[in-house]
Amino acid sequence: MSLRLSTVILPYRRWSEGGRAAWTRAEELGFHTAYTYDHLSWRSFRDGPWFGAIPTLTAAASVTDRLRLGTLVTSPNFRHPVPLAKELISLDDLSGGRITLGIGAGGNGFDATALGQEPWTPRERADRFAEFVALLDRLLTEDAVTSEGEFYSADEARNIPGCVQRPRLPFAVAATGPRGLKLAARYGRAWVTTGDPKLYENGTPEQSVEALRGQLGKLAEACAATGRDVSELDKVLLTGFTPDRGRPLESLDAFVDFAGRHQELGFTELVIHWPIPDSDFAAEQKVFEQIAMEAVAQLG
Repeated sequence: MSLRLSTVILPYRRWSEGGRAAWTRAEELGFHTAYTYDHLSWRSFRDGPWFGAIPTLTAAASVTDRLRLGTLVTSPNFRHPVPLAKELISLDDLSGGRITLGIGAGGNGFDATALGQEPWTPRERADRFAEFVALLDRLLTEDAVTSEGEFYSADEARNIPGCVQRPRLPFAVAATGPRGLKLAARYGRAWVTTGDPKLYENGTPEQSVEALRGQLGKLAEACAATGRDVSELDKVLLTGFTPDRGRPLESLDAFVDFAGRHQELGFTELVIHWPIPDSDFAAEQKVFEQIAMEAVAQLG
């Protein structure tokens, strides 16, 4: 399978002040998908402008025609499956069936306490994620759902007419642990990783490649345990969080080398951050656009 190249556009700019232009330009550049982060606020952007993912994607759908759109990633931290399903079905309709839901367990950042709750333990986070994904799957595929769970319930929740994409819009499940990988194998059209976070500060690119090889192996094992062929899943790497950091975006040659190594591992989609000046995602816009237009053709 040829490698797909996608981008993630952080929702930090007003629509009239560069927000709209980035999404339309992403389509012009030929990206496969343009994603956005689904957070209430995020890291160093916490004290600056930050807009909601679903309204942003709705606006993006209205100014693009071919570009797939999605979240990287939505989590249970501040979402409930019932209202989320209604928003996703509406968004899938408005976009003409171009939505991918990136979904993960979430972390211990600002989203984890913004609603006034105590941070969940790793066990509770995993339990909630499993219940969240299973219920959301039903809500997006059945006209009416009643379900009573430990964390999430639905009482005759109606979702007619359902998604444009059948049986529902695709899930891209972010996971590295055994329970999350099992969810990816069962519910995912794609699997998402950022690599091994323990290697970000002091690891090497070579160590990162080996860690990703191990993750891919565990994904294959999870698929085998559920009777699914791992080749059915797209393997997505959200870049920028491996020891390579921003170096792959320094030149076309650097990116082609980086992408080729990860394509050989088995990744089918790489996601690069739209450049943001004076941030961890700073990059030359001209080089970024050259990569978007030329890199995939060089990889064959």
